[in-house]
This record gives sequence, structure tokens and C-alpha cells, in this order.
Amino acid sequence: MSATAVHSLWTTAATAADPIGKIDAPKIEYGQLSPTLIIIGAAIIGILIEAFVPRRSRYYVQMFLSVVSLVAAFVAVVALAAGGYGTTKAGIAAMGAIAVDGPALFLQGTILLAALVGLFTFAERRLDPQAHGNRVDSFAAQAAAVPGSESEQKAVKAGFTTTEVFPLLLFAVAGMLIFPAANDLLTLFVALEVFSLPLYLLCALARRKRLMSQEAAVKYFLLGAFASAFTLFGIALLYGYAGSMSYGTIASVVDGTVQNVTPALADTMGNDALLLVGSALIVMGLLFKVGAVPFHMWTPDVYQGAPTPVTGFMAAATKVAAFGALLRILYVVLPGLRWDWRPVMWAVAIVTMLAGAIVAITQTDIKRLLAYSSIAHAGFILAGVIATTPEGISSVLFYLAAYSFVTIGAFAVVTLVRDAGGEATHLSKWAGLGRRSPLVAAVFAVFLLAFAGIPLTSGFSGKFAVFKAAAEGGAAPLVVIGVISSAIAAFFYIRVIVLMFFSEPRPEGPTVAVPSPLTMTAIGVGVAVTVVLGVAPQYFLDLAGQAGVFVR
Repeated sequence: MSATAVHSLWTTAATAADPIGKIDAPKIEYGQLSPTLIIIGAAIIGILIEAFVPRRSRYYVQMFLSVVSLVAAFVAVVALAAGGYGTTKAGIAAMGAIAVDGPALFLQGTILLAALVGLFTFAERRLDPQAHGNRVDSFAAQAAAVPGSESEQKAVKAGFTTTEVFPLLLFAVAGMLIFPAANDLLTLFVALEVFSLPLYLLCALARRKRLMSQEAAVKYFLLGAFASAFTLFGIALLYGYAGSMSYGTIASVVDGTVQNVTPALADTMGNDALLLVGSALIVMGLLFKVGAVPFHMWTPDVYQGAPTPVTGFMAAATKVAAFGALLRILYVVLPGLRWDWRPVMWAVAIVTMLAGAIVAITQTDIKRLLAYSSIAHAGFILAGVIATTPEGISSVLFYLAAYSFVTIGAFAVVTLVRDAGGEATHLSKWAGLGRRSPLVAAVFAVFLLAFAGIPLTSGFSGKFAVFKAAAEGGAAPLVVIGVISSAIAAFFYIRVIVLMFFSEPRPEGPTVAVPSPLTMTAIGVGVAVTVVLGVAPQYFLDLAGQAGVFVR
């Protein structure tokens, strides 16, 4: 049979078998997706800047573009919230792929503000002494150069800077904006990869201690790849169970309210193994991103090895995005499985709170200490997740907002304490810092007190809200363990404060660098948010309360 005959047969068959006619064009609500679209557009322009703008001007152009895009995206989030998209007009956009509701907008606003403050620490160029007459930042002069090689020395001499960190930051933010708002499993996975890959790269770009930085990036990448694989396998099993990727459809299959059941769907619906294993694998992937025990092993090494501005940004923004996605999965997709996942989450929260607090006591490096502190905080936030009440959601949203600014501020202070080898992160070098530089030590003490949950700081308001929601949700024993963990954690925070203010400074101790207005702004915003949310939290608690309803 000739090729033309086959072709004509094929087209005739296609016409006969196609009663639908044309495929409908996708319907995209650009206004509702504007925050994410602004950031993605700016990130793509940032890549073009790397290609076409002369090297000496790139830093300023990238910096300007990044700040403008983050501010514009935040304004877009506020405009959507003011337009009622967080409450009365909440709905599903982009053909069912993305939810535009209260929690999504609240978390997106938090991520954008955290990214803006984090960006200022990325752009800091006054902390290190000038190299060959050029100002240097925290990032390797040339990322592709082998550490210690001749090509690296030439790059430093020529005054190169890795300005690619700005578009990488924006791509990470774009993924983080979609992650808590994803309304189907495929969008969730794509967003996970979009924000993870830039972070793997950013972790490897430290100017000092480059081998340690690259080791951190490889560990993060390998463990992150495992976690992504678990998530993807879980998505496949849930799709096999429900015959759909959409959160709403899966939820209706889980609780048995699904309409028009086909024989194939009826077969898989009866298979609870697919549902339980699939859900467990997806939640496991999200707990990895959150840094909960036993999926926390990457956290201390990556926090210690990554450039400190990246650590601060990652510690704050990744937690916000990952907890947002975890809340949506548990509250929107799996509310019908509550009696199955609550006991598991109880165990994870208890182990995470205790392990984070107890292991932190043994740490001698300030960045590792903050890493274990962040693990303990993941446990405290999980207590709010377990509440399964509207107060649980709003308390988690408030805690995430409060925690992210304290974290970025604390890591910004860490960048200031330096010796000949760069940042002085060993605790012994912080002895007597309060006498050498009272202001820096006092600011760091404020952040540590907030981490410890001392009254009149944002940490206290957040912990109180989370524990109150957990107690009302029937998890009182969890609150008792949380309070005990907080007491253990308070010990090592207070220990650092005592070390700074009541120890003799060493003659060969580190100096405190004088930062540019950029880092001062980042630290100032951190202190302001910590104090305001501690002294007068009610407005923000109400805001989180209004934003605490998921659309389905």
C-alpha cells in the first residue's frame, strides 16, 4: 500500500474518530497569576542581562531589576488580596493548576518580602577587604574555576563577580510562589524542581571555603534528588488511585463523594495501599524540604557550607513554601485520611522538636547551631499543622511570617563577624563580642531571644499561637513536649548571649565589619518585625486568621 493511501486512511480515521473538533485554547487568568509572572519575567530578563550588558555594569542592573520585580510582585499580591481574592473571590486559576486563596496570597507575600530582605544580603560588597582594588561579595569570582586554581586567581584579579546569583534567586522565588499555591500534583512537582535547582547551585558559590561550599551543594543535590524521586513516585501512586492529578478530585475520591465512577476507577479506589503509600511518599518529600526529623540530615551541613546570605534566604523562604504546600496537601487533598496521618505527624513533630533542641546543645559552630534550631522550629510549626482547625492554619501562617525575618536577620549578623579567613563562625570566636561591638551583639541577642520564644518577641507570639491551636485541636501532650523542647532550646540561645556579654574578648578575636546600608536594612527589618510582632501581634494574627481558608 502506498504512503499516500496510508496517509489518507489515517486522516479519514482521525476525522471520523474526532467528534469534539478543535482543542480548546487554555484559559489563563493573567491578573491572578501576576505575582509569579512578574518574577519569572524578571528572571528571564536577568539571564539576558548576563549575556548582553558589559561586565562592570551587570551588578547594578541586576540589583535594580531584582528589587523592582520583587516590589512589583508584592504590590500585585496586596492588590489581589485587597480585591477579595483571599476571601470572597478565592478560586482556582490556570485551568485548575493554581489556587488563588487566602493562604496562597499570605505565603506569597511573606516569600516576596523575605526574598527582598535576603536580596540585600546577597548584594553586600563591603564586608571583605577589597581585592586588587575591586569590591567583592560573598560569592565566588568565577563559579566555573577550580578552587585554588590559576584561573580563579586571575578571575579575582580581574575583579569578576558572579552576578548570576540574582536571576537564580528570582527563579527560586518563582518556584516558591507556585509551590504553596499548586492545585494539582504535577504543578506541585514542577514548582518543587524550579525552586530546588537554583538553590543547589547557589549553595556551591561561596567565595571563601569553596570546597566546603561545593560539598554542601553536592549533599543537598543528592539528598534533594532522592526526596524529589520519592515525591514523584508518590504522585504516580496517587494518580493510579484517583485517576486524576487535581487536588479536589483526589479529595473527593478519598472521601467517597466522587461523581460518575468508571469501572477502572472503582477498581483502583478500593486499593487503599496505593492511597496510603502514595500520600506517605509525597508528605515525605515535603518533610525533607521542611527539615523535619528523620529527613533533616542535609540541614546542618548545607547551612554551614553554603554562602551565609544563601543560607539565610533558604532557611526562611524554603520553610514558608514547603509548609504552605504541606498544609494544602493535608487539609485539601487528605482531610479524609486525617486519622491515618495525624498519629504519624505526632511522632514526627515530637522527634523533630526534641532532636533539634538536644543536638543543638553540642554544636560549636554558629551556623550549625542555627541549623539545628531551624529543625526544632519545624517541629513547633508541625504542632500547628496537627491541630486540623482553622486556628491551626492561621497560627502556622503567622509563625512562618515571624520566623522568616528573624532567620534572615540572624544570618545577616553572622556575616558581619569576621577574621582573616572570612566569617568567624566558631562559637569560641564570639566570646566578648558584646564588649567589642555592643550594638551587633545586642541585635543578635534580640534574634536569639526571639528564637527562644521569650515574651515581647515575635517568637513568643508565634509559639503561643501554634501551641494554643494544638491544645484546642486535642494535641495537649504535644504542647507539653513543645514547652519542654523550648526550655532545652532556650539553654543554648542564652549560652551564646552569656558568651558574648560575660566573657573576656580575646586579643586575636574577630573584628566586626562595617556593612553597607543594604545589610543594615536587612538587619533593621529583622529587628523591627521581631519587636512589632512581639509587642503588638494582634493585627497580624487577625490577618493570618482571615487568610486561613483553603479553596477547594
